[in-house]
Amino acid sequence: MAPSDASASTSQFAAIGLDLGGSSIKYGLVGTDGKLVESTFSKAATPEGAHPDAVAQVMAGIVADLQELTGDELAGIPAGVTVPGIVIDGVVHSAANIDKAWIGLDATASFSAILGRDVFVLNDADAAGVAEVYAGAGAEHGKPVKGSTLLLTLGTGIGSAFFRDGVLFPNVEFGHLEIDGFNAESKAAARVMHEENLSWEQYIARLQRYLSHVEFLCSPDLIIIGGAISEDHEKFLPQLELRARIVPAQFNNAAGVLGAAHRALKPGN
Repeated sequence: MAPSDASASTSQFAAIGLDLGGSSIKYGLVGTDGKLVESTFSKAATPEGAHPDAVAQVMAGIVADLQELTGDELAGIPAGVTVPGIVIDGVVHSAANIDKAWIGLDATASFSAILGRDVFVLNDADAAGVAEVYAGAGAEHGKPVKGSTLLLTLGTGIGSAFFRDGVLFPNVEFGHLEIDGFNAESKAAARVMHEENLSWEQYIARLQRYLSHVEFLCSPDLIIIGGAISEDHEKFLPQLELRARIVPAQFNNAAGVLGAAHRALKPGN
């Protein structure tokens, strides 16, 4: 089935968001108002090994489930798909926690054919950043804030997305910076707090070292901290000393879905 013409759709839904993770695929629909339709937000298990063919089949099933849930054929509705890896012009160039068969794959062409619609593929952290910059902690009055904005997701690793006046610089990997002889995420990702039984004071010291270095390199005006740890932002954000304003993310688990859908609607932004 060939991708459909989105302009022909009269649906109340504008786009599908599909956020691929190592253990689950989060998904949902975004309405014509640009907001996530909460009743459609859910997740499915990522197939073991996360081979692209198996993932595509699960996503095709998700689209069928959304059609059944909404009673809408969703014909002509584009989809955004996130991948935990570097994505350039729809081609995947790295693979974190997913099958190496993704590397070199033209995921845009492959998933467009299988899902039967226009598909836009992007890095997962970039998608989360798009959501925050266009509708979350990085937006004011419905528009991206002026200046440089850096989103960092602190979890198993450190994901990053960088924007200037709302324009994305894709595939920025600030989690892999070398600091004091170590890969940054091996010392400052949220998981190390639990693995090494760090106190908040100890973890904050590591995070301060990391963020000070990142701030020196790219001088952001705003830093948005995402990941599950952001729910405890009052315990650590006020303790950090930076020039940039630093705030917690707004969307957390739904950010990838919302950002992917937004990119499917406005791939040039």
